Amino acid sequence: MLETRTRIGLGGRVVIPARYRKTIGVEVGDEVVLILDGGEVRVMTPRQAVRQAQALVRKHIPSGRKLASELIEERKRERDRG
Repeated sequence: MLETRTRIGLGGRVVIPARYRKTIGVEVGDEVVLILDGGEVRVMTPRQAVRQAQALVRKHIPSGRKLASELIEERKRERDRG
């Protein structure tokens, strides 16, 4: 685990050191997701946030079930009815 100190700048800005940005795969101007969890702020890429959400949902879905396929089929049935 890496640890560093930084300061809060004008407008609440925090500089993420280059080594940290490189490690998580972001560059200046990229979008990041901030998650406030138990008094801690975590920074991740949108892709990482989606993967984390998928992992949380996957825990509750029976093996072999494909929600995306089910949703597509449901939408096709709705289209065909209307």
